[in-house]
Amino acid sequence: MTVGPAAPVVSLAYGRGTVDVPLHDGALVVTPHDDPALPDPAAALRAALRAPLGTPPLAAMVRDGMTIAVSVCDGTRAQPREQMLTALLEEIDGAVRGCEVVVLVATGTHRGNTPEELRAMLGEEVMSRCELVNHDARDRSSLTSLGTVGDGVPLELNSRWLAADLRITTGFVEPHFFAGFSGGPKMVAPGLAGLDTVMVLHDAARIGSPKATWGVVEDNPVHRDIRACAAAAPPDLALDVLLDRAKRITHVVCGELFTMHVRACELARAAAMRAVPHPMDVVVTTNSGFPLDQNLYQAVKGMAAAERVVRPGGTVVVAAECADGLPAHGSFAEVLAAAPDPAGLLDLINSPGFSVPDQWQVQVLARILATAEVQLYCSGLPPEEVRAAHLVPATDLAGAIDDAVGRHGPGARVCYLPEGPQTIPYLAG
Repeated sequence: MTVGPAAPVVSLAYGRGTVDVPLHDGALVVTPHDDPALPDPAAALRAALRAPLGTPPLAAMVRDGMTIAVSVCDGTRAQPREQMLTALLEEIDGAVRGCEVVVLVATGTHRGNTPEELRAMLGEEVMSRCELVNHDARDRSSLTSLGTVGDGVPLELNSRWLAADLRITTGFVEPHFFAGFSGGPKMVAPGLAGLDTVMVLHDAARIGSPKATWGVVEDNPVHRDIRACAAAAPPDLALDVLLDRAKRITHVVCGELFTMHVRACELARAAAMRAVPHPMDVVVTTNSGFPLDQNLYQAVKGMAAAERVVRPGGTVVVAAECADGLPAHGSFAEVLAAAPDPAGLLDLINSPGFSVPDQWQVQVLARILATAEVQLYCSGLPPEEVRAAHLVPATDLAGAIDDAVGRHGPGARVCYLPEGPQTIPYLAG
């Protein structure tokens, strides 16, 4: 059941496990409409690589001695990289020998992944077979300029990507809070783009567009220019998957980048976008557990999912572990501290000439806080850091939910999103 009467207890995704909280009478529990997990994902991946949409099979593309660049998600994403890369390598090595495969971790502006993280993400066999490179958006020596694309976007991309004889993107597709959907062209830009490119793709005007939101691609300025960037240096083959709430593969889609991504977005929309009958006084959400809830920067996504259905003046209670803190790297903390309140942050970010990495995440957070109070239950941040982020610390999750419901009085409408942004609610009608 996707939307229905609340059970006595709900398990909220949190870190590598769950946290249980009691449910209030009449509350709604909104979850994804997951398709069944594939019984043999390795076979499904092989089949997709052998019969892609709009391109030759992978085995027909490779030649002896080729350099092949493969982009993968960084460690904040739940992509099943080892499964996907193993299937790719089996097809490549089954067709020819002597190909050099470089795996580019499409970090965008995030930090690079550590050797330990890479081992957990990719597995020993992939690590021993491939060269691994963390993309660095700030290292100008590793980037090549391709001029201007789209609506005035200065495009710089990873030089190793551009130099490869064969290029492949891999990822997973789900609704994204301002790009419309993840996966597909995002594995080129912002994933492998330079900082100047990312700053324009994420500028205040684009992020502030009403069309820059979950599940919207038509007239979405962020999605439009991401596609323009990817079209300037497209992959020869794109491989994406969809995942259920247990992070198992439910669909494999492969082929020409844009053809493949349109199909994957259709599947993701059907699984994740769920109608809710009316605005809610209290929305309890998560950030989908590990790896997405590693830090507060990422946890804004869970809050943005709740924003879709919380009423003005309502309360959002979010459970996100934030084991990696704010995080310490990047400029998120710096921008958060640049104004005393959310209104001041929005004024600053929208002021002429203001341009700081990570401002886009603060812009979305400040927009949410202009509508609703947000309480954060987490293990990785002390209360004073939560307050400094303009949030209310919730040291007792069940108590915070009870208090929020009580403040909104008898008949308060309550909604739970146990999987956070794996479910994107919207108001029916």
